[in-house]
Amino acid sequence: MKEHDFMSHELKLPELTIRGMILGLLITIVFTASNVYLGLKVGLTFSSAIPAAIISMAILRMFKDSNILENNLVQTQASAAGTLSAVIFIIPGLLMIGYWQGFQFWQTLMICACGGCLGVLFTIPLRRAMVVNTDLPYPEGRAAAEILKVGSATSNGKSGVSGIRDILSGGIIAALINLFSSGFGYLSGSMLTYFSVGKQAVTLLPLGFSPALLGAGYLIGLASGIAMLVGMIAAWCGFVPYLMSIANIPVGTELSDAAQSIWSAKVRFMGAGTMGIAAIWTLLTLMRPIIDGIKMSIKAVSDGGKVNDNLHRMDTDMTPKSIGIVFLLVIIGLVTVFYSFLSDGHLSTGTMWLYIIVGILVAVAMGFFVAAACGYMAGLIGTSSSPISGIGILGIIVSSIVVLALGDYANLFATSEGTLFATAFAIFITSVITSIAAISNDNLQDLKTGLLVGATPWKQQVALLIGCIAGAVAIAPVLNLLFEAYGFPGAFPREGMDESQALSAPQATLMTTIARGIFSSNMDWSFIFYGVIFGVIIIIIDVLLKKNAKKYSLPPLAVGMGIYLPPELEMPLVFGAVIAYLIHAYLKKRAAVRSPQDIEGDVENCNRHGVLFASGLIVGESLMGVIMAAIIVISVTSGGDESPLRMVDASFGGTAEWLGLVVNILLMIEFARRVITAKK
Repeated sequence: MKEHDFMSHELKLPELTIRGMILGLLITIVFTASNVYLGLKVGLTFSSAIPAAIISMAILRMFKDSNILENNLVQTQASAAGTLSAVIFIIPGLLMIGYWQGFQFWQTLMICACGGCLGVLFTIPLRRAMVVNTDLPYPEGRAAAEILKVGSATSNGKSGVSGIRDILSGGIIAALINLFSSGFGYLSGSMLTYFSVGKQAVTLLPLGFSPALLGAGYLIGLASGIAMLVGMIAAWCGFVPYLMSIANIPVGTELSDAAQSIWSAKVRFMGAGTMGIAAIWTLLTLMRPIIDGIKMSIKAVSDGGKVNDNLHRMDTDMTPKSIGIVFLLVIIGLVTVFYSFLSDGHLSTGTMWLYIIVGILVAVAMGFFVAAACGYMAGLIGTSSSPISGIGILGIIVSSIVVLALGDYANLFATSEGTLFATAFAIFITSVITSIAAISNDNLQDLKTGLLVGATPWKQQVALLIGCIAGAVAIAPVLNLLFEAYGFPGAFPREGMDESQALSAPQATLMTTIARGIFSSNMDWSFIFYGVIFGVIIIIIDVLLKKNAKKYSLPPLAVGMGIYLPPELEMPLVFGAVIAYLIHAYLKKRAAVRSPQDIEGDVENCNRHGVLFASGLIVGESLMGVIMAAIIVISVTSGGDESPLRMVDASFGGTAEWLGLVVNILLMIEFARRVITAKK
């Protein structure tokens, strides 16, 4: 079937099918678990749309009547995994402040499902303005469409089979490395070397060994990788040694322990300040498109009643009646989950219902404007580059101010328990806003893919609603499993757990810090303020670089993450970014010789193998991390220890470090070989 045939109004092909929905559900659950693990570990998530499209093409080609539109619906549904999991950027804060002792399954599920569905509904009126009648580039939407077209044209999915091999091989390799590292203990996950600087200061040379982070580094690009390296150097070659040199370190304290303590107690807060001002700056630079998106949204809603029954198949959204029914169900769900949450706050009935109404109004109203803003930003700079963290920071500030006003009215802050409850409620509201932002960030990208391949919009919208619910079901148990096995900074389910194994959850820690600061007057803001000043300097450098050397940049948010994250988590990201740059440069030089007529096509074909292999590395390590978390929890609950799979003792640590280094080098060589030797 030719491409223009897919654009036909009379097209009668399977599109929204039972088998496609089941396959989409399975892919959604797998990628949701992977994204939750990766997001909590290092504060990054990856787009699941393209890997989902590849897997879909490889599996559905076994059915003779499968087609590009069915594959598109599967990737649309599964793309919810890479976006809805962004709720992890805020909701772990409820455990960090001690309000929750574990993730409440139904409350977490309802937050994600209701917020995600609202994100879909709020962007439906924007489709014509932002997707059809626009020149916004939608980079990831176009890329997914090209993957689907190539897969459909190549013997109904031979490229899909090749792609799934890349994903599977990367997944198996990463899973085995993680099993021998975090499980058996034969490989170390890092090699940290401290160097003395002066009398009582040290700096650090960190090496981290993580296939998932190596793959993530390949995907984030050189600019972000170098920016994280700059942040890490600033922290460990500047801030930490200086603060150590002026600190009163007790006699007998190991300098390496003192350095870690100063980084954790002071320098990380500088990183939080840098991340905060960088996120706000990103939003300010996009203020005009945000306002344009909001204007489009308001106009679309005001014109929403004008429905033409004779619309082309490719121009039909969900009906107003269907949208109204789903919206009503979502509001009922929000009322239920807010009532469940607030019933633990020991409020009077009248005060509780006031909180429910105001909380839902804030979440829905701000979510509506956030949906328009995020949709526009996704179309402008892509889903992966859109600053969800910035939206979250804005959300926690607005929510905290509203709750602060309500708390004063209800005399909530008379006790420490009331202050804790207010902080938790602000985090709870922001979790809904973040879910709305995440899905609206993704929905228009999927609709752009559908427009390019000839899909029916209302069927895509239904598929994404299903994906939101499936992702919500997966997020809650995975979150709880990971918390029980590893814990978060300052929040551990059991005494005596290894704090070095805690999942850092950087965005949740930052937003929780902001909420605590708004509700408390006893917080030391000085190092956050120093981080803001440093962030302003980095922003100025970034602006000057873009102005005078247009192909260079220094993303301020990535610099802040470089200061904030543990250095052993950052080095694999840096290595992955550098590998991607070197490989791309080599491919471009080679293509100029062997494919002078199609340089970009040759490079893109080879690089696609790298993207899929990197995705496989992320999924493989992440899923093995989830599986091992389940084993740890089972062991602990049955009276066993925290490391049930470990086969070596602490004396093997030095050997494990060198073995980890060797395996990591071999993995990087295999990564480069796989991409470079890909066939034209």
